[in-house]
Amino acid sequence: MTAPNAKPGGPRSRSGSQPMVHSRFHEDDEEDQILRIEAYIEEHAVVVERCLKIIVVSKFAAASGGILILAMIIGAIRFNATALIGAIAAVIGGTVVLGSNASTMKQTTSDMKDAEARRAELISRIDLQVVGNE
Repeated sequence: MTAPNAKPGGPRSRSGSQPMVHSRFHEDDEEDQILRIEAYIEEHAVVVERCLKIIVVSKFAAASGGILILAMIIGAIRFNATALIGAIAAVIGGTVVLGSNASTMKQTTSDMKDAEARRAELISRIDLQVVGNE
C-alpha cells in the first residue's frame, strides 16, 4: 500500500523505501480512511505472524546445526564431512534467515504503529455521540 505521492514523514512501507499513502485518504471521508488503515494494519499483522514462525524455524535450524557440530567435536557422533558441511550450512543459513526476518518484522511493526497512530488521529476527529443515557 505505497505510492509515490505519499506524505513525507508518514508511515513507511515494509521495505522502508516509500511512505504509506495518505494523499488518497484525504479524498474519502474519515470512516473510509479508518477502514483502509485497519486493512493495512491487518495485512501487516499477517506479515509479523509469518516472520515469527520463520524466526522460530531458523532458530531451530541454527541450534540443530550447532549441536551437530558440537557432537562431532566431542566425539559423540562419528566425524562425517558431509554432515559437518550440512551443520555449518544450517548454522549460517539459520542465522541469515533469522536476521532477515527479524529486521522485516521490526520494520513491519514500526509501520503498524505509525498506521495505528494515524487511525487514532482520525478516530479522534470523528464527532462521536453517546447513545443511551439521555
